[in-house]
Amino acid sequence: MPKRKGEKYDAIINAAVKVFAKYGYHGAQVNKIAREAGVADGTIYLYFENKEDILISLFKEKMGKFIKRVAEAIENETDSEQQLLILVRHHFDHLEADKSLAIVTQIELRQANLEIREGISEPLKKYFQVIEHVVKNGQEQGKFISEVDIKTARKMVFGTLDEVATSWVLSKKNYSLTGLIDPIVKLLTTGLKG
Repeated sequence: MPKRKGEKYDAIINAAVKVFAKYGYHGAQVNKIAREAGVADGTIYLYFENKEDILISLFKEKMGKFIKRVAEAIENETDSEQQLLILVRHHFDHLEADKSLAIVTQIELRQANLEIREGISEPLKKYFQVIEHVVKNGQEQGKFISEVDIKTARKMVFGTLDEVATSWVLSKKNYSLTGLIDPIVKLLTTGLKG
């Protein structure tokens, strides 16, 4: 069983983000990741089984930390509309702060590879639960319509954030993703109020 902690593990994860973003999943090679991390090629295999394991692990690592920050920030706020604002702000801030990570999460993780899809499903489910918590809270406060199923509302919220972020990553224009926070929150709030 490969190791999952330590400075070299972190260096490999951070290097993998850069290499996957630069070369794409199929063009990324383990030796390129090793070189970027400043470790020997064989060192990679002390921590990861293969390239798929690296991609899945970096998503779990980065997404896990992100979800924890979002959940904690939302927990400190009781108003559902403010919780939605916090969610959107964290989502866009997180991606805009690291364009390479944004490329990996929005483009490179969209693989047909079943192992990768299954590997990233657990962190995604946790994020979906955070979004559902915000929606449910809004319904209980009478701020969001209760006639809409929570899972449907979550799909609307996540789908909007995901599409806006993907468009930003793919755009040839240079604009601020975080500059879209207020209009997106207004759009989502209006939709959730019915």
